[in-house]
Amino acid sequence: MTQNISETCLGKVYLVGAGPGDPGLMTLKGKTLLEHADVVVYDALVSPPILDMIGQQAIKIDAGKRRGRHSKLQAETTQLLIEKARQYPVVVRLKGGDPFVFGRGGEEMEDLVNAGIPVEVIPGITSGIAAPAYAGIPVTHRGYSSSVTFVTGHEAVGKYRPQINWSAIAQGSQTIVIYMGVHNLSPIVTQLQQGGLTPQTPIALIRWGTRPEQEQLIGTLETIIEQVEAVNFEAPAIAIIGQVVELHGLSSDSI
Repeated sequence: MTQNISETCLGKVYLVGAGPGDPGLMTLKGKTLLEHADVVVYDALVSPPILDMIGQQAIKIDAGKRRGRHSKLQAETTQLLIEKARQYPVVVRLKGGDPFVFGRGGEEMEDLVNAGIPVEVIPGITSGIAAPAYAGIPVTHRGYSSSVTFVTGHEAVGKYRPQINWSAIAQGSQTIVIYMGVHNLSPIVTQLQQGGLTPQTPIALIRWGTRPEQEQLIGTLETIIEQVEAVNFEAPAIAIIGQVVELHGLSSDSI
């Protein structure tokens, strides 16, 4: 945790979810904060149209992280937020999707509170729901799935994370949504099949969800790795696994 500093706190940090990319999915409260913020510290996956909502008066700081390319370490980002909150009244930490869904918002909130900084969380629409919806895939459906599990496929760097029990997930949920799983997709697919899912289980990979450049790759656990290699399908993307994927394409284009 960040150590307490005895300086007087002048401002407040707002952990704002930017949603998955489509600016129309940004919440009104989040948009208002961007328009009036003194400082905005934003992530790499925040789309340009949402960054355009930031008021001209704001100091904009890129704290984006991509696999193998971190512009700032997490501890540096948290310390930056503490420093800016002691200088400015309104500091926005703008995060792709929802701050509390694999966005490290919980960790940042803990450190800010321990440093005596007031924090408010503005939820955002998470890509695990929005991206499938834009592809015509409901994560729940009375005829296909009454349960959904959201899980990260990305390994933590430099700290302990309990190992994911893929067998339990395979047996316990009818829809599985995997964030940040493209890099580790092959071992994940293998473990899910070892856990009981059949090779014919449908899977969808969705890249740049809800944006105009959104791409989908539809297959099965048996075929998807070969499909990914054939088209060089890369992150950022999420995976949706389960019978709900069969509904892909039934809806009209939402973008």
